[in-house]
Amino acid sequence: MKDNHSNGTSVEGVGGSLDERRSPGETDTTLTDRQGHPIADNQNIRTVGNRGPSTLENYHFIEKISHFDRERIPERVVHARGAGAHGYFEAYGKVGDEPVARYTRAKLFQEAGKRTPVFVRFSTVVHGGHSPETLRDPRGFATKFYTEDGNWDLVGNNLKIFFIRDPLKFPDMVHSFRPDPVTNFNDPERMFDFLAGTPEATHMVTFVFSPWGIPANYRQMQGSGVNTYKWVNANGEAVLVKYHWEPLKQGIKNLTQHEAEGIQAKNYSHATQDLYEAIERGEFPEWELCVQILSDGEHPELDFDPLDPTKLWDQEHFPFLPVGKMVLDRNPENYFAEVEQAAFGTGVLVDGLDFSDDKLLQGRTFSYSDTQRHRVGTNYLQLPINAPKKHVATNQRDGQMTYYVDRAEGQSPHVNYEPSLLDGLTEAKPQGKDHEPAYQAKLVHHKIDRTNDFKQAGETYRKFENWERDELIGNLVAALQVCRPPIRQRMIDYFTQADPEYGRRVAEGLAQADAGSPHLGSVSAQQGADLAERMGRRTDGY
Repeated sequence: MKDNHSNGTSVEGVGGSLDERRSPGETDTTLTDRQGHPIADNQNIRTVGNRGPSTLENYHFIEKISHFDRERIPERVVHARGAGAHGYFEAYGKVGDEPVARYTRAKLFQEAGKRTPVFVRFSTVVHGGHSPETLRDPRGFATKFYTEDGNWDLVGNNLKIFFIRDPLKFPDMVHSFRPDPVTNFNDPERMFDFLAGTPEATHMVTFVFSPWGIPANYRQMQGSGVNTYKWVNANGEAVLVKYHWEPLKQGIKNLTQHEAEGIQAKNYSHATQDLYEAIERGEFPEWELCVQILSDGEHPELDFDPLDPTKLWDQEHFPFLPVGKMVLDRNPENYFAEVEQAAFGTGVLVDGLDFSDDKLLQGRTFSYSDTQRHRVGTNYLQLPINAPKKHVATNQRDGQMTYYVDRAEGQSPHVNYEPSLLDGLTEAKPQGKDHEPAYQAKLVHHKIDRTNDFKQAGETYRKFENWERDELIGNLVAALQVCRPPIRQRMIDYFTQADPEYGRRVAEGLAQADAGSPHLGSVSAQQGADLAERMGRRTDGY
């Protein structure tokens, strides 16, 4: 096998047109995309009926046309501060107690003990590349699986829900969380001004301003795919799934505001350092990958839409079913080449995995891969960290930083298109029946029917321990204190609809803070240290 990768990185066996590894039935001239996915239909995009309209999750089409658009390379907009490590995923061969093949034909899950190489990048979300890792912020948890069928990227966060459910709101959300464009100051009023018009964010706000908003480090935090996906079996039958990473050996640990400030005074990079040094010591962090499964459909019996990313699926009704474990056992050799240039996308799926109709997921699917082309370059998938560990043969050519041509052995150098009768690439054979969801609806600009924006936020508030509720109230009061009355009142109204005590305590805390008294929920330095110690013993998730 020809070695296409550069020296100086710990990524080995990078795929290319001369890589001899194949999917079953794949030949030297089988057409793939840059992720190494065999392409079974290169003639038709995915549409609602054969007359259209088309759907946004046409990953192969978007990859193909976006590369073409850039044929004649900045810091990430979000998730700029990050750390990463290599390892492997080991499948259990089952989902819970059932054979996994009942639900998905994805090859990486089928055999007990089968190992798939992975690279994981952890990150903060809103703040810049040199910001402290102690800031209150969701954490990114992105995993690249180098499977025999090409790459699979599972891109999510430590928290299992999100602020919004429609991708149209994402740029506004991030802008409001970022510094003022005139002063360049971080201003909580900007954030709450946006959140005051976004009632569906109440649940996420409840988590972010609690101790769950500052994970202690990357090893001791949960992960989640956040969005709803689908699994598809050999018969083309689909189920809805949610993915969850649960720490196995190292447990879960979060920080109070007081403890985070103590760390930040001494170390801006504590989480990156913790991950690197643990792996160097041989204390390899492990996570179990669990899925929740729900039959494909609208489920009117639920008081929320299962495609709504602002909602949790109740574990009592939809239990976590283990499918495998991940071990991170090798640090990068070059931070820039491996961690900084690692590029992920929610549209990077392998056969047996599919998209749901979750609107936020479909918007992310375009945005993620598009920003990689802008940030890393048109040929970002030829970089060693991003290239699949298998055979690749495409008709994509040229563009900035072309490392090599994805031309198969025996393929005519004159033929960079398909179909062709002149020694070109040919389509792959399907590995199973297509999943063909049916639709009969108008194209509209509407929100989902079952918004139910406050119920789960209230349930989460009531499930918190007393000291966690104290920390939540104290953090919210401190942030809302700088906001003007209409914003305060709107947020208090949201919290009250979630739980009357929740809203009352925030209102009373603000009143006392305005009067110059310590607000309700505030804690002393010693109380903060005691609470942090208690949180360090916590091992249960949510």
